[in-house]
Amino acid sequence: MTSTGQDSTTARQRRSIHSPQTPPQDASIISPGVKKGTGLRPSPRLAEVKKKGRMKKLSQASEQDLIEGMQGLDLTLEAKTHSGTGVVFDEQLNDFHCLWDDSFPECPERLHAIKEQLIQEGLLDRCVSFQARFAEKEELMLVHSLEYIDLMETTQYMNEGELRGLADTYDSVYLHPNSYTCACLASGSVLRLVDAVLGAEIRNGMAIVRPPGHHAQHSLMDGYCMFNHVAVAARYAQQKHGIQRVLIVDWDVHHGQGTQFTFDQDPSVLYFSIHRYEQGRFWPHLKASNWSTTGFGHGQGYTINVPWNQIGMRDADYIAAFLQILLPVALEFQPQLVLVAAGFDALQGDPKGEMAVTPAGFSQLTHLLMGLAGGRLILSLEGGYNLRSLAEGVSASLHTLLGDPCPMLEYPGAPCRSAQASLSCALKALAPFWEILVRSGDSVDEDNEDGDNEEEEEEGTWPPPALPIPMWPMFQTRTGLVYDQRMMDHYNMWDNQHPEVPQRVSRIMCRLEELGIAGRCLMLPARPATDAELLTCHSAEYVARLRATEKMRTRELYRESASFDSIYICPSTFASAQLATGATCCLVEAVLAGEVLNGVALVRPPGHHAEQDAACGFCFFNSVAVAARHAQAISGHPLRILIVDWDVHHGNGTQHIFEEDPSVLYISLHRYDYGTFFPMGDEGAPNQVGRAAGTGFTVNVAWNGPRMGDSEYLAAWHRLVLPIAYEFNPELVLVSAGFDAAWGDPLGGCHLSPEGYAHLTHLLMGLASGRIILILEGGYNLASISESMACCTRTLLGDPPPVLTLSRPPLLGALESITDTILVHRRYWRSLRTTKMEDKEEPFSSKPVTKEAPQAANPGPAKKLEENILDESLGKATSAASAQESTPPVVELTQDQPSQAASGGAMLDHTTSEAATQNQTTSEAAAGEAALDQTTTEEAVGGAKLSQTPQASSTDNQTPPTSPVPGATSQISLSTLIGNLRTLELDDKAQEAPESEAPEEEGLPEAAGGRDIDDSVPLQAFGNIDQATFYAVTPLAWCPHLVAVRPLPEAGLDVTQPCQDCGAPQENWVCLSCYEVYCSRYINAHMVRHYESSGHPLVLSYTDLSTWCYPCQAYVHHQTLLEVKNVAHQNKFGEDMPHSH
Repeated sequence: MTSTGQDSTTARQRRSIHSPQTPPQDASIISPGVKKGTGLRPSPRLAEVKKKGRMKKLSQASEQDLIEGMQGLDLTLEAKTHSGTGVVFDEQLNDFHCLWDDSFPECPERLHAIKEQLIQEGLLDRCVSFQARFAEKEELMLVHSLEYIDLMETTQYMNEGELRGLADTYDSVYLHPNSYTCACLASGSVLRLVDAVLGAEIRNGMAIVRPPGHHAQHSLMDGYCMFNHVAVAARYAQQKHGIQRVLIVDWDVHHGQGTQFTFDQDPSVLYFSIHRYEQGRFWPHLKASNWSTTGFGHGQGYTINVPWNQIGMRDADYIAAFLQILLPVALEFQPQLVLVAAGFDALQGDPKGEMAVTPAGFSQLTHLLMGLAGGRLILSLEGGYNLRSLAEGVSASLHTLLGDPCPMLEYPGAPCRSAQASLSCALKALAPFWEILVRSGDSVDEDNEDGDNEEEEEEGTWPPPALPIPMWPMFQTRTGLVYDQRMMDHYNMWDNQHPEVPQRVSRIMCRLEELGIAGRCLMLPARPATDAELLTCHSAEYVARLRATEKMRTRELYRESASFDSIYICPSTFASAQLATGATCCLVEAVLAGEVLNGVALVRPPGHHAEQDAACGFCFFNSVAVAARHAQAISGHPLRILIVDWDVHHGNGTQHIFEEDPSVLYISLHRYDYGTFFPMGDEGAPNQVGRAAGTGFTVNVAWNGPRMGDSEYLAAWHRLVLPIAYEFNPELVLVSAGFDAAWGDPLGGCHLSPEGYAHLTHLLMGLASGRIILILEGGYNLASISESMACCTRTLLGDPPPVLTLSRPPLLGALESITDTILVHRRYWRSLRTTKMEDKEEPFSSKPVTKEAPQAANPGPAKKLEENILDESLGKATSAASAQESTPPVVELTQDQPSQAASGGAMLDHTTSEAATQNQTTSEAAAGEAALDQTTTEEAVGGAKLSQTPQASSTDNQTPPTSPVPGATSQISLSTLIGNLRTLELDDKAQEAPESEAPEEEGLPEAAGGRDIDDSVPLQAFGNIDQATFYAVTPLAWCPHLVAVRPLPEAGLDVTQPCQDCGAPQENWVCLSCYEVYCSRYINAHMVRHYESSGHPLVLSYTDLSTWCYPCQAYVHHQTLLEVKNVAHQNKFGEDMPHSH
């Protein structure tokens, strides 16, 4: 905390800047209100400032114009605010199943589990139920061909053999006599919700239907899907309801290729898919699923693919994709309806997706989408095959649609390196089409060139919230409102033109009452702050000094006012300031006690400039700071609190109070103008980051000019504020809600709209389980502050933010300011770090189809070739019809490659064949997994060599050598090579390598760390893949820690055993000393912690059976390890390892 002496010095420095001796500044830089208040000693500069203030003050006529312009918000029409959430759930949808495979994952039990969960939580009773209806043929023909629909209709009359025969002509489907009826009913259910939402019966809805639909194409069943429900719904909304722009979000773990192919030439439908890809190894194995496919013709740029190239992606990865790509593009696109292909197979525990998203994560994604299209949002169920996870995911999204607050994320963190790489590539592909994605310079898109955190491998997460927060709390009244007329008793006795007038709060309150908003809130009584509360942020001497002003005479008040910066004092000032602070504390108490979810404090005088021992900038007691300390006091622990200060002036007082405290994250967005805007000086500069333990917890976004508006603030929210906030994971959010950045403010000179403020509020409401309090600070245009606070309050009450139209992309100067702050803070916040990938792939311009079927919508050539694959003798190659004709690329597997274990690949080992891969059968393909036949003939068709020359140096911009070193040959196992050849992407014309993948962390797939780049060797293959270069890691042949390996336990090994700490099922390691099982650093890093606490050096991966030594920081392969590896191999694959040498 800043000392008293430091505060006094700071105040003197600010006053000296106001002195007449200060050289004149450029008028384009210095903004109105540089001196925030009217001082008392007359001077030419003071008179000029006052004159400017009066000239800038809006006349009654211009204020009326502003009011009329804001009437477009339609805030008075309460009837248009629809609060219902519709749901369609019909038992008839369970009348089909797979006749020849009872274990098929797409089964009736999916809907049974969902229904049981929704009934248990009372959600169905809270929703508006709609009867499902059948989609008519004419409606289905909006997307599908009549011939295909007729063919599907005939399945009603087929016997089991005929159904199975027809199903086998498609990829991963089954047919039942009731399949057609149920598919029609599922599509019709979504159409019923479209009618209800666009007909103003409800606000949003969810169709809980099966079969899924997003894989179905024009004339092709695919991936459990017969008819494409969301595609039909989008065309139906356009045709029947005149909707011009539809956003389709597909968060199913599988790429919705059917939906993409339907709209990839159509600029009226924006398609966004986030899915597991793994360089094409994951179903549906399409190059068109990669980031490089952005649409065709007029639709170019309207297809967005975010491909995940490893398993285990978590909430932070998905949220980052929404913040960095989806939300900015959607704001520019301006959808009138949002449809979601809501598959829940990315949830942790799903057998198909193998991801680690939580139900709370899907709640967050749903909440973020609710800010678009005026809240007109429809979710249509797609995949999800873990019954419990599926039910919980659907429940979480439905809770959010109903307006319940999003639960706090258990492990928020930051996006992993692999996710950052995918996002970087997607942004690169999309930037030419969307102005809002333009960034300032390339510096932020590069890896940390400073090397600030190269050693910081382990992901830091905050501890779970200490306060008991119900998962889905219920509130009789959602929003608290505190207001007291006595705060109007503070006024300027000498200048009736002063902008900080008593009417500021009364005008806001009147507007809330006019709109019926105040009646929807719980009015809370205000009380004065106690001395104990004030002393948490202010000195006893300062509190006594202000209290003494109650008994001062006018002349004394005049002199006392002049001793501070931009301050006026009257006899009621102390009481008003004490009441403003106490009222804010009352609201904090109500929120933390669960009496209300959120709240608004209509208080004055403002507070965020007030220092520990000095009034400043109209402020006396720092209400938001005292409220934060009060929250921590009544919670009994250092509650993690986020303070967002969107007042146009920097909150110098708040910053100083918390600058050494890591429990309070302070983020301020303000005009700075290179230090010439009030409060002047360098305190609001981006390089002010806090001090001591609080370093990194002060974040300043410093605007260096006027005209900052919705585009600029939302860009800062998406790129900076929200990423840091989600990583911090606050338990309470306090907003210093000054509205002097609003249109028409006489001091701010900025252009934020009431709608813009509503969107900023909505985005913050996803944090801290919705516990957010807005505390009035500045804002000096009575009309704009009233409308802005009304919009924010309605958003807190659960109304969707008004439709926001961005008139322009962010100003370049604003992007530079955001970039400056990111560059400073990325050393403290992992969410701000980005991974720059060198990717050799160009935007894709063709549509492959993986399996030929009758009347395919996008028939591609069914070309196949015999792929040359190295065998263990390197003198033979086997042929496998598993790839299409190729143009050989370069594939890089360097030290910074993401976890191949996580992404299903095999680790290259030139001495052993440890990384065996499983044979995948056609039944696995039917279940939506990759089907690759690894049983091949050993017909000699070519030869190959293995280059073992280490790479001399490696950077992100270098390509490995493509020619081997003569004489450097070695053996490599067939199964290992096949596993790595699966990384090659397939399409109808070319078999291309994946983009140069960015590092997951700072090394290869191990539990703790990587090894030097010089330990990797390039693998050069000849024949049809003679230009495919791989990098294989060379394990140590011996290490001094092998003596720590203990005999196997009598029970043997269980490679499916979850982490003993967190229960994570994937990417686990077993300690070879105590045989305890923990998860890798890419999950929750419990094996790393086990090593740190136990000192046990060697661990075995249950994913790829590699062995890692922590002290040596290297892989190890030695005879001592063969027994345990072989036992693990037997448990994993049911057979011994191919070699024992």
